[in-house]
Amino acid sequence: MRILVHDHSGHPFQAELSRELARRGHDVTHSYVEGYVSGKGRLAAAPGERITFEGIGGARPVDNQRLAQRLVREVSRGFHLVRHVRRVNPDIAMMSNVQIPTLVIFAFVMAALRRPWVLWHQDVYAVAVRSFAGSKLPRRFALVAWAFEVAERWCSRRAAAIVVIAPSFVPVHEKWGTADKVTVIPNWAPLDEIVPTERTNDWAVENELDGVATLLYSGTLGLKHNPALLVRLAREVRDRGTQVRLVVVNEGPAVEVLRAEAERLDVPVTLLPFQPYERLPEVLGSGDVLVVLLEQEAGAFSVPSKTLSYLCAGRPVLGLMPGENLASALVTRAGGLVLPPQDDSLAEAAAWVGKVVEDADLRVELGEASRDLAEQEFALEGCATRFERLLAEQAGVAASDRQSLAKFV
Repeated sequence: MRILVHDHSGHPFQAELSRELARRGHDVTHSYVEGYVSGKGRLAAAPGERITFEGIGGARPVDNQRLAQRLVREVSRGFHLVRHVRRVNPDIAMMSNVQIPTLVIFAFVMAALRRPWVLWHQDVYAVAVRSFAGSKLPRRFALVAWAFEVAERWCSRRAAAIVVIAPSFVPVHEKWGTADKVTVIPNWAPLDEIVPTERTNDWAVENELDGVATLLYSGTLGLKHNPALLVRLAREVRDRGTQVRLVVVNEGPAVEVLRAEAERLDVPVTLLPFQPYERLPEVLGSGDVLVVLLEQEAGAFSVPSKTLSYLCAGRPVLGLMPGENLASALVTRAGGLVLPPQDDSLAEAAAWVGKVVEDADLRVELGEASRDLAEQEFALEGCATRFERLLAEQAGVAASDRQSLAKFV
């Protein structure tokens, strides 16, 4: 079976799935958008691996704050994606994390060609934009949310099958009339790639974090997050008598927010760009407590994948996030703490952080519980088998019409 997996973000576990499908004998191409700035996975074939990785859409990053520029770039990426699919000519394609304008163009062409494809639904963008309209976004974005819902529903109806990452997505698809296509497969993180390391490791030494208690956040910071909350948490921990350094690994507008808030509150902070993926275990291993952020409005439509990586790394986890989120249940099961993402939670959160930082035995216990839970929940074989069966079912339809895509110009 010739499979194309396109993950806009280039995240680790999607790449791991593609590798596993290739190991099972399938001809797999895994593509991603080069110009999208985020922490990326291992996106190059190792010696002996029979898989193709390819960046598309141009390597130049786009300023997401300039909406017109972003729209033009996402439309352009839609045509890049269509040409990419035409060239790869897969029996079945699966789309993950694709932005709405790009997805609309892709879905339109695939519908015109009557070619089945699978939507791997990681975020419900319409719900996200509607949730933030009037707060983090101007009220006029309610109209954008309406347009996104129309587009997202239309694309979902054109997909042959839909994989969602949490049961909370199912009511959305029931509303859209696409629930009969939905399969729930929760996200995971690569157990063999993100492994526990010593607290004093090379990366910690290089960044002068080996001798200081560290509160660490690694990952994207966008509309779904309140970056200033990290700084206020670190200040609350210090005010309670525990000296910690806040470390944030991120790129984008949030960096200036963090820097300004840290200066205002006199909080020591280390701000670093996204690190090479092969060093991620050391990065996460350098944190005495790893922090997850997620705004209350985002609880129903997003499952922060950094939580899953944190658990693989075997570290204590603090979640300032909605309690109903699927990732919150994992943090709680691992012995971590989950509190609402608001200032009223900081006193309790800081007390817990101080307790963990000052008790080495407790840190070890919580870290082992995190890793144990990851090993229970993130076994790749079962997830890969479910994806393989779903893709094979759709490819049985796709293979008969494979030549039509090759003829598309």
